[in-house]
Amino acid sequence: MKDLRRYLVLKYIQYLVLSSSNTVSTLLGLLGSLYVIIILQSAKVSSKSTAVLISSLAKADILVSVSIAAEVVAWTFDVTISSTAFTSALLQNLLTANAHISSLLLSCVAFEAYLITFFPTESRQLRTVKNARLTSRIIWVLVTAECMLFQTDDLLKTSSTSAPICSPSVLLFHFSRGAAALLRSLSYFLGILLRIVNVYIYYKIFFSMSNR
Repeated sequence: MKDLRRYLVLKYIQYLVLSSSNTVSTLLGLLGSLYVIIILQSAKVSSKSTAVLISSLAKADILVSVSIAAEVVAWTFDVTISSTAFTSALLQNLLTANAHISSLLLSCVAFEAYLITFFPTESRQLRTVKNARLTSRIIWVLVTAECMLFQTDDLLKTSSTSAPICSPSVLLFHFSRGAAALLRSLSYFLGILLRIVNVYIYYKIFFSMSNR
């Protein structure tokens, strides 16, 4: 459990403290996720809702691994894959999806810690493995849909500029642009809100534990 706590601290710093990930935090996060995935397979780790959320959090770094692997292959074999608009946008959207999934899962872990601290008995039926798995799936589905919308928007930017004004592709282009812009704004403000909520939750937990 100490290792899992250290991993959570690392992830909180990476996604909810730092304004943007850097090379050091990304590599440490990937190594930490690999280590957590391995130890969660051990029979010594009990299958609880928190472990389910942390497992899903660690698996989210697969998206980062794919993006880094594509860049390494392109650089090693001198492939111009990263120069195409579609691939470049896809790699960036994978990183965005990873950040959003991780932030939401970390907030779920913080909320569960809040329930355990202040409502241990009342929230027992809510803090189940089934609910944790359902929450993780919902987060993955929503962020995947977000990533697909961003990718569609980036693709249409390069393919619909020369189409007739009233063509379906242009209408789809304007709808996608509006939806993507709205979703990016909502994601930005949601990220700020999650940072505030997480700070408040751990502030309450810290002073609660100190008073005891």
